[in-house]
Amino acid sequence: MTASTDKPTPTPKKKDNAGKTNEEKINEIMADGAVVVKMEIDYSETCDKKIPEAQTLAAKGKLNEAFDMLFALEKQTRSGADTHSTGRVLVTIVQLCFEANEWNQLNEKIIDLVKKRAQLKQAVAKMVTECCTFLDKTPDKPTMMKLIDTLRTVTEGKIYVENERSRLTHRLAMIHEKDGNVTEAAKIMQELQVETYGSMERKEKVEMILEQMRLCLAVQDFIRAQIISKKISTRFFEDAKYADLKLKFYGYLIELGTHEGDYLDICKNYRQVHETSTIQEDAVKKIQTLKNVILYVVLAKYDNEQSDLIHRVEGEKLIEEIPKYKAVVEKFTTNEIISQAAFCDSFEKELRDGVEGSLATDVFSRNEVGEKRWTDLKARIVEHNIRMMAKYYTKIRLTRMAKLLALTEAETEDCLSEMVVAGTVSAKTDRLEGIIDFTEQQDPLENLNSWSSNTNKLMDLVMKATHLINKEEMVHKHLAGGATE
Repeated sequence: MTASTDKPTPTPKKKDNAGKTNEEKINEIMADGAVVVKMEIDYSETCDKKIPEAQTLAAKGKLNEAFDMLFALEKQTRSGADTHSTGRVLVTIVQLCFEANEWNQLNEKIIDLVKKRAQLKQAVAKMVTECCTFLDKTPDKPTMMKLIDTLRTVTEGKIYVENERSRLTHRLAMIHEKDGNVTEAAKIMQELQVETYGSMERKEKVEMILEQMRLCLAVQDFIRAQIISKKISTRFFEDAKYADLKLKFYGYLIELGTHEGDYLDICKNYRQVHETSTIQEDAVKKIQTLKNVILYVVLAKYDNEQSDLIHRVEGEKLIEEIPKYKAVVEKFTTNEIISQAAFCDSFEKELRDGVEGSLATDVFSRNEVGEKRWTDLKARIVEHNIRMMAKYYTKIRLTRMAKLLALTEAETEDCLSEMVVAGTVSAKTDRLEGIIDFTEQQDPLENLNSWSSNTNKLMDLVMKATHLINKEEMVHKHLAGGATE
């Protein structure tokens, strides 16, 4: 018996869609995801003869006679499963309606042709693609809206025309937005699930998803915008040619983070913007973006991630060009107490209003949002100072602590309580004595382990001392014996 020499069939690779005609793309979609119908009879010659005759009749004003001829031909080609010929007939029918300006008949014919029994999918796809080209040539807006509605109706639930449906839906949403009905536009765009479309190119998918995000933000549907943002893989933006889409995406995320007050997330998004090629090529935008990164990382509440990020920002070479902002970072990375009054005198003017040669950002602008952020910055200074006290003190009086923080005793106690609850510091307050104890309370199990470890060490020392004593006694005993001899 001989071993089989059959080689496994290699898995076919997906072809690139670039450089293909619409017909080739439709054929590929049909081959990948639909049932391919085998042609029984070739009606190419019949179509070559009858289609020009129908066009001649239509040109003479005999449109109905032309339709009768084409519908009879369509039935023949459909029955014979001749996809190419059926597509030609369907496209000719809609073209004749368009050339005759019979828009109502066009809508009716589209619906009738799609509803035909055993209608061929590729033929329908070609007809829909042709009809989409008529939208820019409609005489008025109501006619265009009716045609869009007809096309969206016949394409609903059909995977082989999902791209056309998504473009029609986007166009309809833009019309509603232009009319001022943003809520309806957002609702229409949310119908699309473009991330599931296998035949759509990645760039177009991302553009559609970004439009969904933009409209959700426009109607302040921030939760849905957050969910939609997860549909885009950030690896897509690694290609420099998509820099514009990257800036748009992170711009929406910054807007989302601004609403939620998540300063650390805003900082990380600005870092992604800063690393974009188009920003790196513009000296002014590069500096302004880095300023935003610095201010938002300082505004973020302290945790391990924030600490790591602020040290990364401090190591940026470009930070040397903006010494004041570098000094702000150094204030928060140095283990020293920051004086609020001195900080405001040194940095408020440049951070909020800007100076010659250093433009201000809109982080601390002179409005309600800017005032809130400036207040948050002062709170971060207080939190930094409390962490420094916990680092250097085991116990401190509340009055002394309040004096160092430039706050009242009640405000000091409130800030400390918030930090203890958040787990940033460990402290206990003796309110009767007015003493803050920063000693970390150990877990009972840890205390027991520590006691056990200390006991073992003690016993080891006792054993070692005993051994040395015995050794000395034996040495002296030996020496004494030698002397008597």
